[in-house]
Order: sequence, then C-alpha cells, then structure tokens
Amino acid sequence: MSAPSRFDRGHTDDLMTFLAASPSPYHAVANAAERLEKAGFRQVAETDAWDAETSAGTTTASGGKYVLRGGAIIAWYVPEGAAPHTPFRITGAHTDSPNLRVKPLPDSGAHGWRQVAVEIYGGPLLNSWLDRDLGLAGRLTLRDGSTRLVNVDRPLLRVPQLAVHLDRAVNTDGLKLDKQRHLQPVWGMGEVRDGDLIAFLEETTGIPAGEVTGWDLMTHSVEPPAYLGRDKELLAGPRMDNLLSVHAAVAALTSVATSGAALTHIPVLAAFDHEENGSQSDTGADGPLLGSVLERSVFARGGSYEDRARAFAGTVCLSSDTGHAVHPNYAERHDPTHHPRVNGGPILKVNVNNRYATDGSGRAVFADACERAGVPFQSFVSNNSMPCGTTIGPITAARHGIKTVDIGVAILSMHSARELCGADDPFLLANALTAFLEA
Repeated sequence: MSAPSRFDRGHTDDLMTFLAASPSPYHAVANAAERLEKAGFRQVAETDAWDAETSAGTTTASGGKYVLRGGAIIAWYVPEGAAPHTPFRITGAHTDSPNLRVKPLPDSGAHGWRQVAVEIYGGPLLNSWLDRDLGLAGRLTLRDGSTRLVNVDRPLLRVPQLAVHLDRAVNTDGLKLDKQRHLQPVWGMGEVRDGDLIAFLEETTGIPAGEVTGWDLMTHSVEPPAYLGRDKELLAGPRMDNLLSVHAAVAALTSVATSGAALTHIPVLAAFDHEENGSQSDTGADGPLLGSVLERSVFARGGSYEDRARAFAGTVCLSSDTGHAVHPNYAERHDPTHHPRVNGGPILKVNVNNRYATDGSGRAVFADACERAGVPFQSFVSNNSMPCGTTIGPITAARHGIKTVDIGVAILSMHSARELCGADDPFLLANALTAFLEA
C-alpha cells in the first residue's frame, strides 16, 4: 500500500501549465476533468440514475467519479466498502476570476476603430487591464445545444490608455476610469459590422458559419506565467485567484485516490463558478450542486435520509481561496500583528463576523493536517479599519450545515490581470490538502 504523493517544486511548474491552459472557467474544469480521468475517475451524468450502471459501464457506488456543469466540477472518490453514512472531506475552491466579458451585441467601435463591447465581471483591478495584449476565450453554444470551447491565445484585443499628454493630472490626481467608456478594447480598424466577432470565432474554431447562437466569452492576458526574482522564488501569472487552489485540490484528490491508503472519509473536490459575483447560480456555491451530488452519493450506496444527515454531520470542508500577503509598500493596510508572507505556507483565514467560516475547532482540523504534512501555516485577519472580503466558505457552511474552514495562499496584486505568489506556496498547499483528505 503506497502513501499519497508529496509535492515539490515540480507541482509549481505544473501549476504554470494549468494556468496557461485555463483562460476561462470552462477550460479550467475541462483540464481538471482530464487529470481526473488519467487517475481513473469517470464522469457521471446528472440525468442518469446513480444506483445503476452508467453508460461507461461503471457504477456510482464506489471509485472515482465527477460531475461537470458549466464552469463547475464536483469530484469524489468512494473507497470500496464505504458505508452510506461515511462522512465527506471536501476541498472547496472556485474557477472564475475577475475580467472583461463580451456583451450580447459585441461588435462596436468609433472614429474608425473596431472594438468589442465588454462588461465588467467581478471586481477586477481595472488599471491592470490597460495596455495589455489580450486573448479571448470561453465557450460557444451551437444551434443543436452543444458547446465548444474556444481559445484565441494570441494578441487580439487591447484596452489603450489615454496618453499622459492628454491627461496631465493622471500622476497627481490618480487614474479615473469610467467602466462603460474607458474599458472597451480595440481589435482593428475599419467599418463596424454586426456579427464580425462571432464569425471570426466560428472560422477560428472550424464551426460552420451561422451555427453559433450563444456565447460566454472573456478576455485574458496572453503573457504566460513566469518565475520572478533573482532566485526565482516568486511566481507571476494570471487567475491564481483561484485556479491555484483548484489545481492543488485536483492534485490532492488524485493523489489520495490512487495511493491505495485506507480512507475513513470520502474525499471530495468542489470547484464552483461565479464566486466573484456572489455565488448565486446553478454552478455557484450558493446553488444546489454540491448538496445534490453528496446526497445522491449517499443514496447510491443504499443510504437513507438518516444516513445523509449522519454523513453531513461528520463532514468537514476546507474552503481554499487566495488571501492577502503583507504588502511592502502598504503595510499599514494590514492588521499590525498578522503579516502573512509569501513562501510561509498556507494561511488560515479568520473573521469573527463570519466573512470567513473558520472557528477554533476548524483551526484544529487545519493545524492537524499541516502538522501531518510537515507544512507551516500562517493566520490572516483583516485590519479592523478595512472591510473584509469573503469566500465560498460561509456559504457552504450555511447552505449544507457542514463544518467549514477558510484557508488559502497569500498573494499580492489580487484581482489584477496578473497576480504574484511565492513559488513554494502552491506545493505546500497541495501537501496540506492531501493530508486533510487522507485523514
């Protein structure tokens, strides 16, 4: 019987590959699913009966399974002989990141410039999207209801900033951006023609003209992730909030599921979409997806509602999302006694007003996992004078009655088009998640 993998710098190398290949939530879950498949997991359809043979010839009672819905994925591994009331150990994360998203009527422009009409998604640092080479990615929906992923991963769009000569006060009074007027990217010159953008994407992906009837498209920086610094101890890249956690959770789940170790819990990955705009959707943490999957897993193993209640009562979720590392130029914005540092290990996120779900007993669960993994951890609380962000943690705890602990990796430039973390922290997080799932 082998032990689960312990991750090292190679995990961070692989994270860079995952980030570059996942410019949208739909690409992220497709890449996660591919990794799960290689570890022996099999997709199950929500429309199938889970107490019967699936189309792939496997049952839903034991083994590794996953469900895909839009930009969300739920994966779980049921050890052989697990009882219906066996509790779950869940790693929660989200697949979406703040960005610019294409509107229903995308073709626009003015004064000879061709532009793409975009809407602001989530809470991005708007200035970070200026003067940056942008690609376009997401999913296209065809007339027959099927979907196709699309990724134009080359310089296609750009949001040009106004020259300092025309805004003399920008460096003294600050940059002021109107979200409607100043964030529309250019992508060429000439006459604006309705349907041009979608026709271009149909041609790019080999879809017959006129077949695309719906789209969920978003911009992304085409600059690849890279190690940074004299000693390459930092990692710069896009969408670390929160694909860093998704990648670590997939690695931890596949490691535990393939180790052959005796498991007393059912390990689960829950990666939701729409965290950045409130989580209220059928693929968000405030939707029914996770609860439905867990309940159906219980019932597929012959369980009753009583078994479901027992399983949920013994379940623990680690909600993993990025947090704030102490900023060298703005240290006064942080709590004076809590200064998380990059490469210092994952952070335990605490807020007594339940912006985070962590309590003392949850802290003990996380501390135990880190101790068994040999991973240091740090604590994060907000400065009392600053508003505190939130995560899927409180939503998961309240919606499902599940003990939840908020954790993550400390980064700089959160919600920028390009964020910064310590190069060691991704694999330290993955090791902590592995120890948590194998308990």
